Amino acid sequence: MSEPVYNKAGIGYNAVRKADPYLASRMYTHIVPKPGGIYLDVGCGTGNYLTALTEMGLQFYGIDPSETMLEVARSKNHGATLINAKVEHIPLPDAFFDGAMGNFTMHHWDDKIKGLTEIARVLKPKARAVFLSFTPEQMHGYWLFHYFPDMMERSTALLPGIDAVEQWLYEAGFNLVETEKYFVQDDLQDQFLYANKHKPENYLIPEVRNGASSFTVFADPKEVAAGLIQLSHDIETGEINDIIARYENDEGDYLFYVAERE
Repeated sequence: MSEPVYNKAGIGYNAVRKADPYLASRMYTHIVPKPGGIYLDVGCGTGNYLTALTEMGLQFYGIDPSETMLEVARSKNHGATLINAKVEHIPLPDAFFDGAMGNFTMHHWDDKIKGLTEIARVLKPKARAVFLSFTPEQMHGYWLFHYFPDMMERSTALLPGIDAVEQWLYEAGFNLVETEKYFVQDDLQDQFLYANKHKPENYLIPEVRNGASSFTVFADPKEVAAGLIQLSHDIETGEINDIIARYENDEGDYLFYVAERE
């Protein structure tokens, strides 16, 4: 994903994207923090989760290719070191960090193996990297497909499956320790793509759609307009409840990958 695309996605992003306490707590747990450790947030964006974990007592560096997003991150986090860089070229020394995290970022990287190899390079041996992402199987279970099929297909095409991610991690010098499914909860505070799984009326709000790259980068305006008309109608008639029920599954809506540096 090019820098201009990241910058486009960053406009208005922080208005609806907040660190969710539960997700932040899972990242903290999976990263297995140690006293005095230094951690890396890959694709830190506007710094929401970086700030949340900093407030839990961790010291962070953050990298992101979008200066638009980093300007916001710098305005609210003065304790972290924030660097304009892509994951494929991290301008930091070998074995510098005690852990890393990356939230909804891997599918945007130009070169997945090179990015993971760079993360492995800057991590100390046995350090953990935690990635919050989603799989094609999970995304095909989103009822948003009913209203915006082309947009969702374009978004899904970017996503690697679990087997591919495990192979990339292995080639980069990681072992996949575990995966953990996340099902969207009603009290979710971070308005990413499927955050309003149980609140379909929220997708009628432009600010909510602007917080998700599927709508800001991969959508056709005509399809979105038509889909919103149908969604609004289905909410009014109650048909939306049948459609949501049709997409219920046990795949999970998102997935944590927990990997350990060899």
